[in-house]
Amino acid sequence: MKNSIDLPFLENIKQLLRDVQMKLVKQVNQVMVQTYFELGKQIVEQEQSGENGAEYGAFLLQELSNILKTEFGKGYSKRNLELIRKFYIAYKNAKSLISQSLSWTHYIHLMRIADLEERNFYQTEAENNLWSVRELERQINSALFHRLLISKDKERLKILAKKGQIIEKPIDAIKDPYVLEFLNLPQKHNYSETDLEQALIDKIENFLLELGKGFTFVGRQVKFTFDEEHFRVDLVFYNRLLRCFVLLDLKIGKLKHQDLGQMQMYVNYYDRFVKSEDELPTIGIILCKDKKDTLVEITLPKDNKQIFASKYLLYLPKEEDLKQLIEQGHQKTESDNE
Repeated sequence: MKNSIDLPFLENIKQLLRDVQMKLVKQVNQVMVQTYFELGKQIVEQEQSGENGAEYGAFLLQELSNILKTEFGKGYSKRNLELIRKFYIAYKNAKSLISQSLSWTHYIHLMRIADLEERNFYQTEAENNLWSVRELERQINSALFHRLLISKDKERLKILAKKGQIIEKPIDAIKDPYVLEFLNLPQKHNYSETDLEQALIDKIENFLLELGKGFTFVGRQVKFTFDEEHFRVDLVFYNRLLRCFVLLDLKIGKLKHQDLGQMQMYVNYYDRFVKSEDELPTIGIILCKDKKDTLVEITLPKDNKQIFASKYLLYLPKEEDLKQLIEQGHQKTESDNE
């Protein structure tokens, strides 16, 4: 009889080694970040002791780089020393610096954010959600912070900056717009709703990250029937934090009042026949290419907390576009509170 290694035993050994590797990586990251912070501190203090600040600072970084590269390798170029110096300046007043989940490369991206509240938000989200460097970069480039600012009052803004995104009620989980640049679809109208749906399914992992916290995928073209008529919901999700179903309908054109009525029917059906008693009311999101806020407000009830219409973008938003959206959102919030 030929001997063979027990598979569960082998998997346990592999997992043990993977865990050790992960712990070592985290430890190396922490030591590296702490070392760079201390190195940046000493560089800044040495600069301050020089007679001609800017001129001496440039000289110091170049000479220090020449010496360190000889003994410790090319990782200590003048450019990297400039980043280390900037790192200390950016974080010298921070209450918390060393994170078990963030690498030096994470901090390089975070340092580029001048606004302190915005930087704190991305750092908190990266830590809480274990974002890779690539995902952090994508969320910054897609302006997640600014998109979440839309239609938020000042108190919610403070919470967002300090604690990151907190999902307590349906509106907390909604973005407007959603950025779908990862689909690589053309901006022109030469794709169908089926094409958009298939692209989202093909990139479901990316789409779940864009949807945000707590979302899990349930199914596509989910069918239900009553009065001998068949209906299909484009995409169905479940949010663990809100404990409710989230129905998504896709529209590649301008939003119509019939679309809102159709989503209202979908939500009513799920509330009455699908969700359990201990689950919260169903949420419906219509993802559309274009919409008019007035149409949405007039069509839906004043106390609406279940149906939402959001635009989607197939490209990373420009700063001026976001500023306009944020301003519109704040004006709407002020008007609603009057």
